[in-house]
Amino acid sequence: MTDPQAQNPFERHSHDDVRALIGDYPLAWVVAQGGDGDESSLLPLIGVYGADGALVELIGHMARRNPLHAALAADPRALILFQGPQAYVSPDQVGRRNWGPTWNYTQLRIRAEIEFTPDETPEALDVLIDAVECDRAEPWNAAELGDRYPGLLGAIIGFRARVVSVRGKFKLGQDEAAVDYRGIRATTRDPAMLHWMDRFNGRKGA
Repeated sequence: MTDPQAQNPFERHSHDDVRALIGDYPLAWVVAQGGDGDESSLLPLIGVYGADGALVELIGHMARRNPLHAALAADPRALILFQGPQAYVSPDQVGRRNWGPTWNYTQLRIRAEIEFTPDETPEALDVLIDAVECDRAEPWNAAELGDRYPGLLGAIIGFRARVVSVRGKFKLGQDEAAVDYRGIRATTRDPAMLHWMDRFNGRKGA
């Protein structure tokens, strides 16, 4: 994780911030870094965390026929990109036409090594289902597929992405003057963006 004392205010973040972003936005780009480096897919991933709260690996699955499978089997190095809420910020929001527009966003760049775990494919699927179905009144489970389950399971393969490095950038108005930040916050309509702005700015917007 980035040094919390990093000079760039947007790169100061905690293990909890990483965990929250992955939990809220689990769909990530997984990009093969070996060979031609042009195989990529959007895949849902679930984080696994150490005793200190640091991200240590990501659990996922992909179709066996996905070209990314062959690319990562040949070279396990991968770049994994998560993106959370993002929003354009107009000068209108701060009430000054000579104020430069900008963009607020949240992102993670994770370098990892992929280990395919065919024997753990059912568990990889269950971990994802449990995570995305947990807040429903009647959570769905894979057993409800009935006779279709073995065939569908055979078409996918589970994997673990062992984390090598994590870089986060949370650009959420930390560098704005309090009066400008309050204007931006008051005119931001996305509840998710407001949640993340408040997470990083505390009472600055009060």
